[in-house]
Amino acid sequence: MRLLRVGARGGERPALLDAGNKLRDLSGIAADFTPEWLQAGGLETIRQVDVNSLPVLPRPPRIGAPISRTGKIVCVGLNYRDHAAESGMELPSEPVLFMKGGHTLQGPDDEVHIPRGSIKTDWEVELGVVIGRRAEYVSEADALSHVAGYAVCNDLSERAFQLERGGQWDKGKNCSTFLPFGPWLVTPDEIPDPQGLDLWLEVNGKRHQNSSTANMVFGVRYLVHYISQFMPLEAGDIISTGTPAGVGLGLKPQVYLKAGDSMRVGIQGLGEQEQHVIDSPR
Repeated sequence: MRLLRVGARGGERPALLDAGNKLRDLSGIAADFTPEWLQAGGLETIRQVDVNSLPVLPRPPRIGAPISRTGKIVCVGLNYRDHAAESGMELPSEPVLFMKGGHTLQGPDDEVHIPRGSIKTDWEVELGVVIGRRAEYVSEADALSHVAGYAVCNDLSERAFQLERGGQWDKGKNCSTFLPFGPWLVTPDEIPDPQGLDLWLEVNGKRHQNSSTANMVFGVRYLVHYISQFMPLEAGDIISTGTPAGVGLGLKPQVYLKAGDSMRVGIQGLGEQEQHVIDSPR
């Protein structure tokens, strides 16, 4: 299934994109795609529905993030060998974890804001993993049974805040608009192997990132298992699984985003995003 939320910010309604690419209204079945809905087995409820009986919606002017009220976003650093090399950092022996707040989450095509004082805002295409039911101390063998689905995410970073302001990555990761997510939540039945997906990112029409999730140091199954040993993963939580080489930090010379730029971001089977960059209005 390809699930999405459509409508103005704060007024999104749940929908499904069917096999014929028709947009189907799910608001009569689910009020919203929330953590509570996922934990209560909402995905299974939708699987029992005759999709052809659902009302068809017109194409929306806006798509929101496919999950509402995410509790936490756990990000994995240096999880592609080539990205660790271009960053001048050693390959980790265990996953490097940091957190993003739910306030960073936004629709896949919403504008990205350059933070005040930023000189090094950077891009990062990543595979996003949405948790479908609570996972705490789960085995690696059982880990994928806790996954609700997958989505495209752009884990934006401000490198000067991240690396030059006291060594705390969270400073450069938690600016407003710094996690475009979606367009769809694609359920695991359509993505049998999350380690075989091409992913890419373009800035102003030039492709800078072009890789595969096969190149991850730590795969999705291991990450769900590993993270659950340190914290409970709740339904609706997101794991952002790391980015390949080709970020602005790693280019020679380095290149960073500025107002007026645009990005296109995609992952095989999960759709595409497109964001325009503006100076922060705040």
